[in-house]
Amino acid sequence: MVVGKLLLVLTVPGARSLKTKRRAVRSIKDRVRGRYNVSIAEVDAQDYWQTAMLAVCAVGTDRAYVEGLLDQVLNLIRQRRDVVLGRSEKEFI
Repeated sequence: MVVGKLLLVLTVPGARSLKTKRRAVRSIKDRVRGRYNVSIAEVDAQDYWQTAMLAVCAVGTDRAYVEGLLDQVLNLIRQRRDVVLGRSEKEFI
């Protein structure tokens, strides 16, 4: 069994309040959950109105499959125009 974790630090440049940031983050989480079979949650920076930290986790029997799945999630988030990807880290157990 392979567990993959993807940590993302995002900037929401158009956010002028926590409400607009949460709307953008909720949209990302719903889109990722709907398209891929992964878990995603906001894990830090909940009180900062232009920064979000998301964690994405996937479990599988093959590391290549899990890594490919996390890469697809990363590419989906990179294509969004309402957020800027600041940093991403992958870890496998």
